[in-house]
Amino acid sequence: MLSVGLAGKPNSGKSTFFKAATLVDVDIANYPFTTIDANHGVSYVRVACPCKELGIKHGCGRCKDGVRFIPIELIDVAGLVPDAHLGKGLGNEFLDALRVAEAVIHVLDASGGTDAEGNPIGLGNHDPVSDVKFLEYEISMWLNGILNRNWEKLMRNYKALGGKPEQVLIDQMAGAGVSDTHIRRALAEMKKDLGSWNEEDLKRFAGLLRAYSKPMILAANKMDVAPPENVKRLLALKDVIVLPVSGAAEIALRMAEKAGLIRYLPGDADFEIAGQLSKAQTAGLEKIRALMKEYGSTGVQQCINRAVFELLDYIVLYPVEDENKYTDRKGVVLPDAFLMKRGSTARDLAFRVHSDIGESFLFAIDAKSKMRLGEKYELKDGDVIKIVSTK
Repeated sequence: MLSVGLAGKPNSGKSTFFKAATLVDVDIANYPFTTIDANHGVSYVRVACPCKELGIKHGCGRCKDGVRFIPIELIDVAGLVPDAHLGKGLGNEFLDALRVAEAVIHVLDASGGTDAEGNPIGLGNHDPVSDVKFLEYEISMWLNGILNRNWEKLMRNYKALGGKPEQVLIDQMAGAGVSDTHIRRALAEMKKDLGSWNEEDLKRFAGLLRAYSKPMILAANKMDVAPPENVKRLLALKDVIVLPVSGAAEIALRMAEKAGLIRYLPGDADFEIAGQLSKAQTAGLEKIRALMKEYGSTGVQQCINRAVFELLDYIVLYPVEDENKYTDRKGVVLPDAFLMKRGSTARDLAFRVHSDIGESFLFAIDAKSKMRLGEKYELKDGDVIKIVSTK
């Protein structure tokens, strides 16, 4: 399952965001290091289900009002403080928890109510813009530390044996959550022989690895209490995706929906009243509605969607066995929705379904057009595909 990490300094609202996105009960408190061990939960990306486009009467049974939610893993790591890579705060073990994350949602305290180490100091007393770069730096320096392990010995062997630079680095970074592709891409930008790298070259390479292996989106959390000027300044940042977020508002909406008080789907721009509300409940929900009207939503679902579809460039594919009825062999309509990298081929999808099917692949069929597709056909977002194999 695709994994996305939640990271940031302590008390920025990561655990609130995590609960809002997963409804997993976690400790939430107004002091640093409430989260000690990384929390793992299932969240979802939201997409338009193709069942209406395909003319399937009564829907597919796997979406709600034409909206389909596809599971991903969300990892809430403990708060990171400046110099965490040196062991400060709770140390490197929490950077290690991000190894499997393909992207990172950096949860920022947009209210400016906590200092650089997450201690409460009152709203507006800290500049949230100053928190933006520290997480990139900490992850880069963590990767730099892994690169530096036994580096001199590694270089002696490299020069003596005349090995390929990418293989040396791939071996060194094994287990760090960095792929061969990330390493080759970063190496291509260095334009300097590996054997002559100095300390600054290693740091630069680590920064490139961070950018490619752990791309980030910024969640400007606590927008419901943040000074408007803070949010504006964060949104004005260049070369980074920033989304205003209220994890607390999203939790309130999801709990109200669960109790049958409102009709709401994560990512909606509004909600409908569905039950009897007290005056206090009405007042609270109207405050959230005003917030959603100002910003378009609570921002939680949008962060997850943009991390997966924009940062990571995934697409959604629907494998079926009957291209005419869009079902599996049991008659289940659109039974599965797979997240795969843009550029994946029909044969890649066959392997994703099952390795035996991939190895015995013959051709695929586009269920929408009924056209036959070869193994190198590049899949498009929303494709409904039948795989034909000898198995």
